Amino acid sequence: MIKTIIVSGGNIDIEFLNNILLSNKFNNIIASDKGLEGLDKCNIKPNYIIGDFDSVQKNVLGKYINDKKIEIIKLSPEKDYTDTHMALKLAIQLKSNEITIVGAIGSRIDHTLSNIHILKEALDNNIKCEILNKSNKITLINKKTLLDLDNTYKYISLIPLTTTVTGITLKEFKYSLTNKILKIGQSIGISNEQIKNKATINISNGILILIQSNDEEEK
Repeated sequence: MIKTIIVSGGNIDIEFLNNILLSNKFNNIIASDKGLEGLDKCNIKPNYIIGDFDSVQKNVLGKYINDKKIEIIKLSPEKDYTDTHMALKLAIQLKSNEITIVGAIGSRIDHTLSNIHILKEALDNNIKCEILNKSNKITLINKKTLLDLDNTYKYISLIPLTTTVTGITLKEFKYSLTNKILKIGQSIGISNEQIKNKATINISNGILILIQSNDEEEK
């Protein structure tokens, strides 16, 4: 089992990041550009630093640039993919079985949406991949999924990534569905709740964005 964490340049709660790093044993730690600053604040050294380095503070990058134990991957500013996407591609190349991304949610909604969409590349490679922050856990699902009750997150929302998702059946949720079709542009899947320790989401065809979340004030 190869576990990889990518720390990207969005909004990062340093205490949350530090807890994730300390409570998991990651085989690979990848800093995506400005995400290096979050790792630096946690006093954690990455294995890889990747990006065009247009966002990370130069003095922070300078602390690691000559470390022979760290692989530095400098990207051109004029590239087809974002730094986070390239970090995800690297994690896949490293044969990761599980990928956690922290710092993928920020003030730039275009980057946040893009980061959710690039999870499809991990899904296509049958790799478990999730975006985490203090209030959200985001992943993509395209088949039967079993959920253990996670008291960290109160709400569970299902949003179509593909135009249509068919055969959606929910068991052990506050609001159940049976063989439901969800189409892009619908909000029926927002703010459900798991009511048992084990719950099931069945899908016949298509991809759903699965978001487990909490209101910030509830924390």
